[in-house]
Amino acid sequence: MILVTGATGNVGREVVNLLVDDGQEVVALTRNPAAAELPGGAHVVGGDPSRPQTLISALSGVEAVLISPRALGDATAGAATAKLLALAAEQGAERVVALSAVTVQYAAGYRRFADTFKAVEDAVKASGLRWTFLRSADYAANALAWAPQIRSVSVVRGAYGDAATSTIHERDVAAVAAKALVNPKHAGHAYVLTGPHSLTQREKVRLIGEAIGKELSFEELPPERLRQAMLAQGLPEDVPDRLLGSLADYARQPGPSSNTMEQVLNRPALTFAEWAAEHAAAFRN
Repeated sequence: MILVTGATGNVGREVVNLLVDDGQEVVALTRNPAAAELPGGAHVVGGDPSRPQTLISALSGVEAVLISPRALGDATAGAATAKLLALAAEQGAERVVALSAVTVQYAAGYRRFADTFKAVEDAVKASGLRWTFLRSADYAANALAWAPQIRSVSVVRGAYGDAATSTIHERDVAAVAAKALVNPKHAGHAYVLTGPHSLTQREKVRLIGEAIGKELSFEELPPERLRQAMLAQGLPEDVPDRLLGSLADYARQPGPSSNTMEQVLNRPALTFAEWAAEHAAAFRN
């Protein structure tokens, strides 16, 4: 049996789908089971992974755990991971796969955000379970934040248009996670997961335009102006800090690229153009 935290997230949902399709027994953990809309083959359990002591009954018979730091709470993810895995080990769990970020290995942006993932990794290592880390580049799904602008004015207004990353399709991250959760040969690996191409923000906007058959443009804004606009929308300060800090660094030097996907899945990583085509409806009027 496999426990998936963050089961309704971009990656977690795909992991649940893949494991169920593979015939695995899955416990899908979510704070709101009624709205989960997960496959019927999954055992959907309501619970708060940031309070691991409330999940003891869900851990019975679990062999492997997927840790999603966001599901465990950014501020408390390290401590919550340690407690959850201690309880899982008591119930006989053997393996853990943790979603992490390339910034743990390749510094970019404010260090405090990478430190959250590092705290989770440290807790996983200390658990005594056989571990695998998935250090991912930025998810393609982050581009959905541009959808309202694209639908209304066909222009994306943002900062650091030349910032380049090898954005990864969330389904690729899920595919590697699903394999690592069931196959112990991936234990002890810290995989750097990226897409196949380094793309600037301008190029990603262009590819979305091609997917929807519409000419789009990127309008450069001063970073501080964008920050103030995000704060005026009621977003917490961590949101612009997380975005602008990393983009500033990736404008100076592109983010890392890897061929891990081909090594693990025996196929190329999915492209951003493929992701854009799959999600075209989100960007159309």
